[in-house]
Amino acid sequence: MPDFTALQTTLEARGFATAYFETAAEAAAYLDGKIDGKTVGIGGSMTIQAMGLKEQLAAHNTLYWHWDGDTLSSAAQAQVYLSSVNGLAETGEIINIDGTGNRVASTIFGHEALYLVVGVNKIAPTYDEALWRARNIAAPKNAQRLGRKTPCAVQGDRCYNCSSPERICRALTVLWNKPNGIPYVEVVLVNEALGL
Repeated sequence: MPDFTALQTTLEARGFATAYFETAAEAAAYLDGKIDGKTVGIGGSMTIQAMGLKEQLAAHNTLYWHWDGDTLSSAAQAQVYLSSVNGLAETGEIINIDGTGNRVASTIFGHEALYLVVGVNKIAPTYDEALWRARNIAAPKNAQRLGRKTPCAVQGDRCYNCSSPERICRALTVLWNKPNGIPYVEVVLVNEALGL
């Protein structure tokens, strides 16, 4: 079990705002209260979907999510962006892997605010372990979810660093510190397993 207080201190020293909640429902209520009257882009995120946050925010914001048929560019131009991560190290590094690049791009630049929601299952002790998790747990599960014909999707066990045309691991970002291209970035930690 991670020490959430220590993790918040580490992230805040790197320029990120943080919040901690015991449950996804509490985190969703917090974000619903914080984001109001904005255009909101959502990255491909099983975490955000599992929280039911989209439905709450849609009542008083304009949402753009390509899973609902919106364009990727609409989400990229939104005032606020919501995503999760593939791995978060207790040493403070935030890791994401992407196929198209829309999600990782939006965690680096272009929005007034970025909220990264992280379930306890995404947290690893070190950078190397967080990277291993992103490549060998999150990526194969996402490839399976998307029905891709890749070795990791077929085997479901690890990254094969394949050259398949259906490969979903095409871009890797590591946030060492809050990016300068987004004025406000908050990591919302949740003591529940969320997403892949």
